[in-house]
Amino acid sequence: MKWLRKAAEQDHTNAQTMLGMAYDEGIGELSQDYKEAAKWYKKAAAQESAEAQLRISLLFAQGKGVIKDYVQAHMWVNLAASNGRKDAPELRNIYEKKMTPQQIAKAQEMARNWKPKK
Repeated sequence: MKWLRKAAEQDHTNAQTMLGMAYDEGIGELSQDYKEAAKWYKKAAAQESAEAQLRISLLFAQGKGVIKDYVQAHMWVNLAASNGRKDAPELRNIYEKKMTPQQIAKAQEMARNWKPKK
């Protein structure tokens, strides 16, 4: 985990996603910590990791490590779909069943206006 953390801290997207997964699932010497998982997923998601975008959407939908927020969940799953995640549209449909039309419109606008970290 030491080298994975070092790589993640140096903005390596895959390492950030993997470290997020390790915290999300409590792998190795790491205890399950959704807040830490969300932190690393957000960093990787900001660099267009579709895997991290999908995983942070799940945390927002479940309120694990972050405040439950279907608008944020929808925005991230939209971006994951745009970045090639084939399972993202199905998940987006699940979220939409729990959202108002106004919330869906807000999430779509946020996804359209989102810019990746350079």
